[in-house]
Amino acid sequence: MQLAIYLASRGENFEVNSNPKVGAILVYNDTIIGQGYHIRQGDNHAEVNCIASVPQRLRHLISQSTMYVTLEPCAHQGRTPSCAKMLVEQKVKKVVVGTLDPFPKVAGKGCEILREGGVEVSVGLLEEQCKAVAKIFMTNQLLRRPYITLKWAESSDGYIDYHRSASEPAAKISSPYIQLLTHKLRGEHDAILIGRGTAIMDQPRLNNRLYPGLPSPKVYVIDSHRESDALLTPKSDWHLIKGTDDLSQVVSSLYDQGITSLLVEGGAKIIQSFLRANLWDTIRREVGTIQLGDGVKAPQLPSSLSPSHIDYIDRHQLIYYTK
Repeated sequence: MQLAIYLASRGENFEVNSNPKVGAILVYNDTIIGQGYHIRQGDNHAEVNCIASVPQRLRHLISQSTMYVTLEPCAHQGRTPSCAKMLVEQKVKKVVVGTLDPFPKVAGKGCEILREGGVEVSVGLLEEQCKAVAKIFMTNQLLRRPYITLKWAESSDGYIDYHRSASEPAAKISSPYIQLLTHKLRGEHDAILIGRGTAIMDQPRLNNRLYPGLPSPKVYVIDSHRESDALLTPKSDWHLIKGTDDLSQVVSSLYDQGITSLLVEGGAKIIQSFLRANLWDTIRREVGTIQLGDGVKAPQLPSSLSPSHIDYIDRHQLIYYTK
């Protein structure tokens, strides 16, 4: 199952879109004879790719083999046929499922089809890890909102910027390599959200120019004060969210528009609002080496929150928090 989880992780968010990341392994007598993962939305699912990968000389072993799959095989006909029915037709002996699929058209029905077809089924192996690799899909299905990442960089003394005017340059906290990682992070999300103040003060580009190969996300600017559209004039492809400070309503609306993952990049007030509303799934907090002495305070985390892990890069700390 660990290998199936690794295969699932190879799927790119922008390729699978609203589908889950799924990996599958076919094993005969402790020997892997097939493997596959879901590559992109509309293409074959992991189970189909796994069966298809079995060499012709070994295909007679499929009926004597066990499949390990990170997510319950689908029960319904969507863009692709039912994987559960396919496994029954292939006469796979046993299927070990990491976690059940919360999607209403599946939700246990895939396992039911397998059992009714004479396939032995086991559920729950490395379940939390299987849920984690499909975290965007799980959040979408269970909470009906995008998967939300909060991101900021702060100085070693706890500030994200100087007190300054829009004509003055922002403080440079991130190292060049961490800037590249930030662009990779952008490419792994459908959309970025910032506040109106950040849009005016920083005039950010918010694209993925440093990490080619991944798409640039859509950009949303939230303005709860119903100000004019003037700030969007040079960036006509940006989207302005006006007249609300109800973040639950905002993220629900974004999900209805097809946004499955959202990166909140600032400023401090917007990020703090998401923290107060408990609307987040992952936090990436960079602590740099420079001291600003004074300025705009970094978002304040609850004292009860502990890091899930810390990366040390260029003498900076990348501190991650997950729910």
